[in-house]
Amino acid sequence: MPVVRRCLCLVADAFAGKGGIAQYNRDFLRSLAKTEISPSIVVLARHAAAEKMATPFKFAQRVPRGGRVAYAISALWLTLRWRPQVLYCGHLNLAPLAAFLAWASRAKLVVQMHGIEAWQCPGALHQLAVEAADLVLCVSRYTRASILSWAALSPERVCVLPNTVDENFTPGDGSVLRSELGLAGKRIILTVGRMDHRERYKGHDRVSAAIPRLVGQGHDVAYVVVGEGDDRERLAALAEAAGIAERVIFLGPVTLEQLRDAYRMADLFVMPSTGEGFGIAYLEAMACGTPALGLQAAGAVDALADGDLGTLTSEHELPAAISDNFVKPKSPSALAEAVRRRFGPAVFAANVRNAMLRLYPRQSEWMQRPR
Repeated sequence: MPVVRRCLCLVADAFAGKGGIAQYNRDFLRSLAKTEISPSIVVLARHAAAEKMATPFKFAQRVPRGGRVAYAISALWLTLRWRPQVLYCGHLNLAPLAAFLAWASRAKLVVQMHGIEAWQCPGALHQLAVEAADLVLCVSRYTRASILSWAALSPERVCVLPNTVDENFTPGDGSVLRSELGLAGKRIILTVGRMDHRERYKGHDRVSAAIPRLVGQGHDVAYVVVGEGDDRERLAALAEAAGIAERVIFLGPVTLEQLRDAYRMADLFVMPSTGEGFGIAYLEAMACGTPALGLQAAGAVDALADGDLGTLTSEHELPAAISDNFVKPKSPSALAEAVRRRFGPAVFAANVRNAMLRLYPRQSEWMQRPR
């Protein structure tokens, strides 16, 4: 069995960052370290975080000071000094640098693709970098199909590796938070996601627009939004103009425990996004036993398992789909278990192992490589 002793990872953030991409990087690297490939891993992060996160055994994370030039110099220095055998690129933006370093060190190149940044053909330099990869990992079938539409890559070099869900997300009692927010007896719709003017595709507007119709049908609805961003004021103004301001609650950023309680208290998680590469929040909600609903678009189709785990609908049918979910029978434990079986950490770790072993399909190839 091949042993990869040195793996250099170029990422925006991992063991210090927040957000879905940083979480994916952590999950991927932890799983990689547990396989019989057993690498020694150095993570070179582009961004530092306010709160430092401890790195697991076998990991060293470095965050060079300065901008892009300082990052590139640090990456080059590590490559020349450490001679990695695998170079993992955690985002398309870093692909040209990663491809050059992999070429210079004769390392295998793995490029990770997440979502909307990879759905259209990028600039020529980024396209060439992706086409130089030995393996391209995609979080969804939609992203994989998009890449194959513009990159000269053989299909076997492009692999779907969907997100996993943290074991902290489990069913439980959300009544305390519900009471604290004064929402006892209400139907609670929850959305978790950044409110960024560049990411309006997430669909907060669509949920707000559905509320008057739901109220007209007799549902005493409250819409709770978790997240932060520069688009919050606009969303609040829209709610005020629609006469539903008292029904919309912006919780802002929350801790892991508060996020779990928010999922648990909700009757339905709704993120009618048209631009999700995958959508880890769907998994987190369902792992907490809360039904999830999304549009039949992009990576949400994979996260909701083609409708087997959650509800997929069109934008036009969104209010009706929300209403139907309010009256459906619910089994939180069964839903959580189904999510674990399909997207749990053990499944993800096996998928990581199988994907990475594609780099060395023959043990003889590995044995012939210079150490």
